[in-house]
Amino acid sequence: MESKKAKKPKKKKFGLIGKNISYSFSKKYFTEKFEKINFTHYSYKNFDIGSISEFPTILANTKNLKGLNVTIPYKEAVLPYLKTLSKNAEVIGAVNVIKISKNGNLKGYNSDFYGFKKALQPLLKKQHKRALILGTGGASKAVAYALRKLHIDYDFVSRNPTEYQFSYDELTQELFSEYQIIINTTPVGTSPNTDDCPPLDYSLFTENHIAFDLIYNPEETKFLRLAKENGAMTKNGYDMLVFQAEKAWEIWNK
Repeated sequence: MESKKAKKPKKKKFGLIGKNISYSFSKKYFTEKFEKINFTHYSYKNFDIGSISEFPTILANTKNLKGLNVTIPYKEAVLPYLKTLSKNAEVIGAVNVIKISKNGNLKGYNSDFYGFKKALQPLLKKQHKRALILGTGGASKAVAYALRKLHIDYDFVSRNPTEYQFSYDELTQELFSEYQIIINTTPVGTSPNTDDCPPLDYSLFTENHIAFDLIYNPEETKFLRLAKENGAMTKNGYDMLVFQAEKAWEIWNK
């Protein structure tokens, strides 16, 4: 009697929604992960779109799509397209992971805060009590949420500040000494624009400061290099990305 042929596993597709994402960490990371664990029926694709209005077309035209990552500038813009949000994503107000159910419902999650929290924690010492968050986009919201979880006070710095935010011009030596963690959540300094950096006085950094940049390409941004030259402990966004990616994988598979 002939043995029945084993069924081929169903193809599953994952991807990244973003703009100008050819440099993407996620595609390389997940493609290598699928190869390593021998999930040859899994694939990962970049969906580089000029407007979030193109998102429904991607969903309609991509068969077997099971999960998505979301990056700049759509972490907040994607919210109206989702059916539900996790508690964390709802509080943060930004999404970087989407899980697509069998019936096509989209649920948004935020693993950025988890990745940032896990990457920052080993650096923290007694003096690190307050943080300045450079930027006010979707990533900054996740960072703020992680800082709240770590019981670290924070304020935002913006080029166009509201009455509740600092401008870069207000970052005096006196103010800077009150904040021991400086986090760049803006894309300023990302490759290929590696000569750019947030417009602050880098001589204000000391050995009591942590300079954390969510950018990972280049490995050392101008922001980190100048902070390090003045004694600060520095960290780029690579570990954060690995942690958030593994959390995304956990979300897609639960």
